[in-house]
Amino acid sequence: MIRFENVTVTYPDAPAPALAGVDLHVPEGELCLVVGRTGAGKSTLLRAVNGLVPHFTGGTLTGRVLVAGRDTRTNPPRELADVVGLVSQDPQAGFVTDSVEEELAYSMESLGLPNPVMRKRVEETLDLLGLADLRDRPLATLSGGQQQRVAVGAALTAHPRVLVLDEPTSALDPGAAEDVLAALHRLVHDLGMTVLIAEHRLERVAQYADRVVWLPDDGPPVAGDPGAVLADAPVAPPVVRLARLAGWQPVPVSIRDARRRAAPLRDRLGEPTPTPAPDLGPDLLHARDLRVRYGGVDALRGVSLHVHAGERVAVMGRNGSGKSSLLWALQGTGTRSGGTVTVDGSDPAGRKPAARRRAVGLVPQQPADLLYLHTVTAECEQADREAERPAGTCRALLDHLAPGVPGTRHPRDLSEGQRLALVLAVALTPEPRVVLLDEPTRGLDYPAKTRLAQALRDLADDGHAIVLATHDVEFVAEYATRVVVLAAGETVADGPTLDVVTASPTFSPQVAKVLGPWLTVADVAAALAGR
Repeated sequence: MIRFENVTVTYPDAPAPALAGVDLHVPEGELCLVVGRTGAGKSTLLRAVNGLVPHFTGGTLTGRVLVAGRDTRTNPPRELADVVGLVSQDPQAGFVTDSVEEELAYSMESLGLPNPVMRKRVEETLDLLGLADLRDRPLATLSGGQQQRVAVGAALTAHPRVLVLDEPTSALDPGAAEDVLAALHRLVHDLGMTVLIAEHRLERVAQYADRVVWLPDDGPPVAGDPGAVLADAPVAPPVVRLARLAGWQPVPVSIRDARRRAAPLRDRLGEPTPTPAPDLGPDLLHARDLRVRYGGVDALRGVSLHVHAGERVAVMGRNGSGKSSLLWALQGTGTRSGGTVTVDGSDPAGRKPAARRRAVGLVPQQPADLLYLHTVTAECEQADREAERPAGTCRALLDHLAPGVPGTRHPRDLSEGQRLALVLAVALTPEPRVVLLDEPTRGLDYPAKTRLAQALRDLADDGHAIVLATHDVEFVAEYATRVVVLAAGETVADGPTLDVVTASPTFSPQVAKVLGPWLTVADVAAALAGR
């Protein structure tokens, strides 16, 4: 169904090809997972399938890409639209209508399908992806995860033979991600659809994959059985890293298979040593009875939150539960219908922009909104000037989070993970007392997330307070000291990370599902080393 024949892609002014000598065959009716480090060329490979590379992006493509027998060199994207559906990393960038139902119908209208067919497929997709309650909602009012489900649905309604998805679960809560992936799995097995997915949260997708394609930093792609490929790849989900540590063969990629092998390791580990409560500083952030209302929708209903210096708080909850609204209300520029917020004794909403950035730094769910200059170097230099920090401060933070990002590159030409790292560096340059992050791990591979966790941990150790809204349960297990769970705009849980996440099968990390009260592979490795 999909065939790459010695494909090399080189973008203008790039020092090296984004893809080099790729030979790949994906048969019809397979779900193929593409993995690799941030910037390894995953998005380039996916966009080459429907002809966006090079017809839209520019650059030079040598070799040949065939999709259902059609050569993408002679068939531009419009002539592949009936065969290939694409869901990009940024769903908002692909929306062309105003409401959910209109967006689901648009691709079918473009293909000239009859109205009865369009109506039937829209209803089927609304039910398949749990969008029925949102059918009349304006797209601009949806949460990031809800928008992502709509983008997947808009691609599915055209009934393509090939579906290409770039980070399709990055903004979805764990339950919604499982629903979307289960739906794709049914389409692959029941209808013979071919699905190609690039994803960094491999713990969500690996168990559904028929094969994995690993794009190394140098060298040709490696394709094969998911367990065999991930066992040697530098990016692997926690269950695979646990299998490496325990020496399990063959390497499991699902929780069920790992649990079948885990009994001896579970007995050897026993119960973890209770972690002493961290020494916290003064109360930095104090929010009381926060209320946010958008038209007739209550996004927050009396949420209160106290965060101390040195505390690392993760805010979790399903899509639309009020996490982003909470962060914007805390930052001072977002909507508040009631309640109070103080940071270091005063409300950030009443401060001038420069003073507010030093008090509260916010990285939004769409990080590109903060980038407006033409090169990475210019963004870093501007951040240093605005924060009155020594030259090179922002660039050093960027190199720590995502090494090797070219300074001459336009921010819009970076991968999603590289762009996020740049915005994180810009926001952290002023060293704000309180750091707020909305889905900060979208587009980041596991090593990059480890570096991010260490950077935020260093900030907390220096007396800053960190609050992040995320669906990334593995990052929460590794990083957070406290978890707050929101539902329908209200706080339903607030406590130490171990207590909150292990009490919920939805928010529990992979290692905890396999070994009980243990949260991360690092915890297990440290315990084994000490015995």
